[in-house]
Amino acid sequence: MSKMEFGSLAGGQSVHAIDIGNGNLRARILTYGATLADLTLGAEDGPHSVILGFDTLEDYLAQTAYVGAIAGRCANRIAGGRFTLDGVDHQLSLNENSRTHLHGGVEGFSAKLWEITGLTPSSVTLTLTSPHDDEGYPGEVRATCRYSIEGRTLTLELTAETDRPTLVNLAGHAYFNLDGSDTILDHRLTIMGKAYTPVDGDLIPTGEIAPVAGTIYDFTTPRAIRSGDPDHPHAGYDHNFVLAMEPAITPRPAARLEGPQSGIEMEIWTTEPGLQFYDGKFLPVPQPLRGGREGHRYGGLCLEPQRFPDAIHHPHFPGAVLRPGETYRQVTQYVFGEGD
Repeated sequence: MSKMEFGSLAGGQSVHAIDIGNGNLRARILTYGATLADLTLGAEDGPHSVILGFDTLEDYLAQTAYVGAIAGRCANRIAGGRFTLDGVDHQLSLNENSRTHLHGGVEGFSAKLWEITGLTPSSVTLTLTSPHDDEGYPGEVRATCRYSIEGRTLTLELTAETDRPTLVNLAGHAYFNLDGSDTILDHRLTIMGKAYTPVDGDLIPTGEIAPVAGTIYDFTTPRAIRSGDPDHPHAGYDHNFVLAMEPAITPRPAARLEGPQSGIEMEIWTTEPGLQFYDGKFLPVPQPLRGGREGHRYGGLCLEPQRFPDAIHHPHFPGAVLRPGETYRQVTQYVFGEGD
């Protein structure tokens, strides 16, 4: 375990990088955005990074792709940035095409400086207090983020409490690339969801819960992400897959990802009912990646356990409303192995 200064914000506050883990799996976490900045798997030929990241704080501050960060107060999209809760209307910041509210707004949890409140060789706990009316959200929210490593498993635990009714939906936004290649389109993906939530032109769910069978959204058996149909070229994914209709107490299988070149396999287990699969179709970012590497479209993919997007406008979706006396809780595990 190590803690080091990683740079300073414009106001002079120091950002720290914390390294945790063992010879099998190591993680670097930044206090800025509670960001998972690197995740390195031990291998016979040396350490193998499995996520995208940057070398400098300046690059993290400049990028707009939420690379590695914790998205919140409410991850994903809210139509029009508007919602009504207990008869009170709220207008949030509009930070996507001036039409939608995305990942908590202009300065969501991904752009906040979190405080270290617990540190061991294998874990780090970060906390954040989001004041009432932050980005337009009602209520003060106290959030915690704990990363821990045991063997080849990284566990992400997220909790939150509030002093008045509000929305909370947190999500880890790491971009995975198990091969270190220019594209993830040849990775093989399995998603344990037999349905998904179709979206409109603004990527807002229509409210329908549709079966994946017979569609391009069917990942119930392992297959390459790239479209294999020459008549239907790859158009990209940024969709919520239905794992269940309510959160679980203990993590359940959500997805499996296989790197064809490295042979690395990753399983995701989570308590969350939804899994947002985003294949990086809006990449690259202008900043160079770690080591000066050039970014590419489809250069990394996100598998984000969370509540359903825009749930406040769809009463039949697993909701994101949090009330005083309740605790929001998510546990997600990333379990790494190697294929035969």
